[in-house]
Amino acid sequence: MPKSTIATIDWLTVLLFILLVGFGWGNIYSSSLEDKAFSLTDFSQVYAKQAIWIVLTLVLIIMTQAIEAKFYEQFAGLIYVISILSLLGLFLFGKTISGATSWYQFGPASLQPSEFAKAATALALAKFLSDMQTNIKYINHQLRAFLIIALPALIIIPQPDPGSALVYAAFFFPLYREGLAASYLIIGASATVLFILTLLFKPLWVVLAITGIIIIYLILKRKQKPKVSRFLLALIVITGFCFSVNYIFNNVFEQRHRDRFNIVLGKEVDAKGIGYNTNQSQIAIGSGGWTGKGWKEGTQTKGGFVPEQHTDYIFSTVGEEWGFLGATLIIVLFVALLLRLIHLAERQKTQFSRVYGYSVVGILFIHFAINIGMVTGLMPTIGIPLPFFSYGGSGLWGFTILLFIFIKLDANRVNEW
Repeated sequence: MPKSTIATIDWLTVLLFILLVGFGWGNIYSSSLEDKAFSLTDFSQVYAKQAIWIVLTLVLIIMTQAIEAKFYEQFAGLIYVISILSLLGLFLFGKTISGATSWYQFGPASLQPSEFAKAATALALAKFLSDMQTNIKYINHQLRAFLIIALPALIIIPQPDPGSALVYAAFFFPLYREGLAASYLIIGASATVLFILTLLFKPLWVVLAITGIIIIYLILKRKQKPKVSRFLLALIVITGFCFSVNYIFNNVFEQRHRDRFNIVLGKEVDAKGIGYNTNQSQIAIGSGGWTGKGWKEGTQTKGGFVPEQHTDYIFSTVGEEWGFLGATLIIVLFVALLLRLIHLAERQKTQFSRVYGYSVVGILFIHFAINIGMVTGLMPTIGIPLPFFSYGGSGLWGFTILLFIFIKLDANRVNEW
């Protein structure tokens, strides 16, 4: 007889979820508080709207736990197809908000299908990799896995919503765990570093520096007779990449994205224009000191100096009102959740559950790392919310479904042999 799901649920993960959602709502309330009496029925207030989303989230949680665990594996392909169709439908029926056609409007509420597509893609990838015929070490299987990941991202980019598309890089976490060669990660990291270096310096100087490094390496390793042809081929590829960076940067990126990169790289200072959000966010966080100014006492928050402070820049409220200690606590909670999920993923008895678990870890980590980096000025502003924390029903629902499907899979592991 299967054990009761309630008895096997990982309640530590649930507790971390509750704490993050609770802290998130408290800071949404603080950042959106106006000179009106507190009222959860005043839906002109974002904190009241978010409270409704949180209450409805409980229904989603119950639904994810009531559905049989095997349903998610058996219907992963169908869920993925429905998700892709929902993304394509935006080009015909979507609503444009802030320049992006990423939402469906349902009366007073709107839903962003890209937030739910992450869970659907995680299920589809887990289903594919857990197939007995799949071996991620084969090139053709790698291409199929990359296609599963890339398809929703390619549909999301022209909405345009490059931030949401960037999150799909998170799926390299489960791919690497399941045996994908580390060379892909090395190539990806190297390309990112070269891209940044080429923006900071002229392509010629970057190529000359790399050429010098290769020559020194070959001299030091001459006794081992390394294959010079490989290094020559790598240098040719690197040269082509470096000299294409400026073209890509100036012709593929939009002006607002170029401005944000230039500000982060120190090539431009625009504290009143495109860099206003980040500058004000840094001021708010810095003004919090060690212990903060107190809940609902942040002057930057009260004055509304940081735009989108209840959504993408919610962490600036934490820094100002709760200080270094409060910000550290929130970071510790996120890290604890990620570490717990890695532990749960490793103890799964099926590859499907393990791959899905690592997908959840990757998605949450990318969101967490980029959002914190964005708010503190370490990364360009690309519009990625802080999971369970930022205001928004689609984001909260999407992350909740993503997490609690895995909680259900983990709870069912005792029945998997």
